[in-house]
Amino acid sequence: MKVASYTRYGGPETIRLSDAPIPLPRAGEVLIRVRAAPVTAGDARLRSGKVPRGLGLLLRLVIGLSRPRVAPGWTFAGEVAGLGDGVTSFAIGQRVFGLMGFKGGAHAEYLVIRADGMVLPMPETLSFEQGAAFFFGGLTAAHFLIDRARLAAGEHLLVVGATGSVGGAALQIGRHLGARVSGSASPGNHPLARSLGADQVTDYRKGPPPGPFDVILDVMGSLGWQAARPLLAPAGRLALVTANLGEMLGSAVRPRREGRMVLTGTNPDTLAAMQRLVALHHAGSYTPILGPVLPFADLAKAHAIADTFHKPGNLVVVM
Repeated sequence: MKVASYTRYGGPETIRLSDAPIPLPRAGEVLIRVRAAPVTAGDARLRSGKVPRGLGLLLRLVIGLSRPRVAPGWTFAGEVAGLGDGVTSFAIGQRVFGLMGFKGGAHAEYLVIRADGMVLPMPETLSFEQGAAFFFGGLTAAHFLIDRARLAAGEHLLVVGATGSVGGAALQIGRHLGARVSGSASPGNHPLARSLGADQVTDYRKGPPPGPFDVILDVMGSLGWQAARPLLAPAGRLALVTANLGEMLGSAVRPRREGRMVLTGTNPDTLAAMQRLVALHHAGSYTPILGPVLPFADLAKAHAIADTFHKPGNLVVVM
């Protein structure tokens, strides 16, 4: 099988595709034939080592000083190709999708995962490409809007960066929760933002629409507290999906400011969170939006696109 790896920190040229034996599932494990996997902002950051200010050394201490010692690829969609002893919850040929998490390994033609781990049957309403894109942005958007900001019906939500993987999911989930939804994005993506539920969309280069907003979801951390403060309602919440070390420490020490809240952190990857997102899809409230779809052989090209952090929808490679 073909499998991707990082050779060192750097640009897309540091991605290598090589041959490896197809793994064999052990007891309690499932062998997955991967059909599609996303290339996310997280993949680009791990490969390049370019993370928000103050987090670079911490990243390298965790995953490697000279090169990333994790495998590329966080999430996947595919088919069950083999079952280890004792596995009865899945069947050969069944369509599944799931998370490999921080350790990676989804950028491969086959992978092994525990049957009781982060893997679920994939709804027939999703293609492999949509299944691959399903969890990365959706889990983040749901966690920040539902669990952290507690967005309520009738409130006004602003999504800054409204048409990427996280922003596109946030528009849909915000609408599902009964909020009035506004967004900022590049002009070419305004029709997409409106189709996902935004009532009002502005050009991100000219600033966000006027407030007040009960919740602001700042996907790339481009707004920040000082710019968001005058846009927030008296009890408003600013959720920074991408935050630097200072912002993270500041939100931990002083989350409440003048009656407003600043929220940072990362979403937990749990089976319950995955199942909630699947329930939202079955309710007609969330389907990931696809952007560029490339063959696995063009993985380096996909990383070059991910490096721009301006792609519409979700970037996916197909095996």
